[in-house]
Amino acid sequence: MSLLEIENLSVSFGEGNREVEAVRGVSLSLDKGETAALVGESGSGKSVTALSVMRLLPYPLAHHPSGSIKFAGEEIMDAPESHMRQLRGDRMAMIFQEPLNSLNPLHCIEKQISEVLLVHKAMTSAMARDRVEELMTLVGLQDQISRLGNLPHEFSGGQQQRVMIAMALANEPDLLIADEPTTAVDVTIQAQLLDLLKDLQEKLDMALLLITHDLSVVRHMADTVSVMNAGRIVEQGAAADIFERPQDTYTKTLLA
Repeated sequence: MSLLEIENLSVSFGEGNREVEAVRGVSLSLDKGETAALVGESGSGKSVTALSVMRLLPYPLAHHPSGSIKFAGEEIMDAPESHMRQLRGDRMAMIFQEPLNSLNPLHCIEKQISEVLLVHKAMTSAMARDRVEELMTLVGLQDQISRLGNLPHEFSGGQQQRVMIAMALANEPDLLIADEPTTAVDVTIQAQLLDLLKDLQEKLDMALLLITHDLSVVRHMADTVSVMNAGRIVEQGAAADIFERPQDTYTKTLLA
């Protein structure tokens, strides 16, 4: 049984004449410890697919005309919001592409990382503090532990993204969704962050769903690739096959 199974997923926004079909009949699966990349240009539907897994779309404006999403064998498409809140941040987590849009500008870094521990693990403040320091070390920010009381804007873009990774990994989730996790940083920092994600994934035996338009990232990270265009998956397979023997015209254009 796969950890994540998406079958025939469709996502629409609005209704009637104003309905926009953002995702149409998408199916993919992801095993524990595996990295699957969802690839496509802006507007292809890849982020909407990822947000559907976390159930973070603007419902009821967004709705699902068809589909099933199973996590660890359990159907979550129609799970109550209270159950989704238990899953989010605990067994599944997401890293968003712009850390400054995701981090609260008014709260210090320690408060933001520890919040998920206090909510899901019922830790004391002292236990949470110890775990935050562990996480900072895990993501290569051990030199910044003395700055846990600082606000997000006082850190560099690469450091902010590492803080986001620390928050996402706080409870060692089974599934991590990374939506364009390196677009806000330069190429050198990008390589460091990707190596960090790969290393942490191996340590935690975590499934990684990588959402990106950057094929160099996919080549470096992914076991399997699903190529999206206009809301549909147009090609799917092992990463090596997609890169070496692309079949679909759109995939060939993307690779070129």
